[in-house]
Amino acid sequence: MHTEFMPITNVEVPEYFVQGQTYEINMSYIKPSSCYVFNNIIFDIEGHERTVAILNTVYEDSNCIPEGDSTTVSFDLTVSGNEVYLFKFYQGSPNGVDQYHLVEVPVVDSREYNSQAVENK
Repeated sequence: MHTEFMPITNVEVPEYFVQGQTYEINMSYIKPSSCYVFNNIIFDIEGHERTVAILNTVYEDSNCIPEGDSTTVSFDLTVSGNEVYLFKFYQGSPNGVDQYHLVEVPVVDSREYNSQAVENK
């Protein structure tokens, strides 16, 4: 048995965050076989920058069934501060160089968001 980081193939992140709100961030990856089991989501956090990777446990069993199915996992994020969040989603390391999908999400003040919501009614 060993662990392996899985390349993230798709992410669902809102266009913007409202300060103080909590959001579910969805990520998908390809599960190569039944021997790959979700283990954890790994974060490296520096200020409002988040490097995100999906960790699987790989059971080295001769009875693995090939799958190739997309699997979705998620985490919750409570937004603090008003700085732009930068997400770096791990996409694999071809040729030994880590590759990331970068996503910037701006934060809007909850008072601005609430006043816009009232105006739009």
